[in-house]
Amino acid sequence: MSVARALLAAYDAGALCARPSVRDASFDLRAAFAVADELRRLRSARGERPLGYKIGFTNRGIWQRYGVHQPIWGPVWDSTAALLDGAETRIALQGLSQPRLEPEVVFGFARAPQAGMSLADLQGCLEWVAHGFEIVHTHFAGWQFSAADTVADFALHGRLRVGPRVPVRGWPTLAEDLAALQVELLCDGQTVDSGRGVVVLDGPLNALRLWVDAMAEHTPGWTIRPGDMVTTGTITDAWPLRPDQTWQTRLSDARLKALTLHTLA
Repeated sequence: MSVARALLAAYDAGALCARPSVRDASFDLRAAFAVADELRRLRSARGERPLGYKIGFTNRGIWQRYGVHQPIWGPVWDSTAALLDGAETRIALQGLSQPRLEPEVVFGFARAPQAGMSLADLQGCLEWVAHGFEIVHTHFAGWQFSAADTVADFALHGRLRVGPRVPVRGWPTLAEDLAALQVELLCDGQTVDSGRGVVVLDGPLNALRLWVDAMAEHTPGWTIRPGDMVTTGTITDAWPLRPDQTWQTRLSDARLKALTLHTLA
């Protein structure tokens, strides 16, 4: 069985599997993106539709903890991502493997960007910005992996829920304000973590800019389309999820809506 098909079988079963880098010591990022490309074809062939992308490991503060010292990325799907009508959601954890929660900033594109854009030009390609929750998971035991493993493992993407969208037109200090954004993460009413947007590669809009350039270099066949959403990486650490929890955020900028997530079995 190919690496891609073995990972897809683990994904469908919510099960663990062997790390590609353990099975093959030469497994690198180039090989991993080839696996990710095959997974993209397999999922599209069975009827799933890509809605955009997630960027992972943009938070330099967690690089040492997870042993991954560079950003990675992969698609999000109509089967995994949704735009919320309000600021509260419920998610079943069934089918997710070792799930963890990440509070993030998410962007929606009005038109396709180009590599090499300035922050201002990139903002001109955007329609909206929002706060979102990404549930990440991995099919490798104990959250142990290499950067290449994470790319192959669906970029660790499990679910994405995006809160109320705020138009970016008329927000001239968007980059600076998102870098200054303070996020407090609570579980069952108790604060467990906090962070500022600047930890995400000097701010979510800058992380998006760097990703657009990296996409053009490393995955040129993956286009960025009008209507795509892109989530830019966690502002806190990623926190393990269990059923029957209530997770909330508090945000320093009232223009972005804080979120509440209830976990189900």
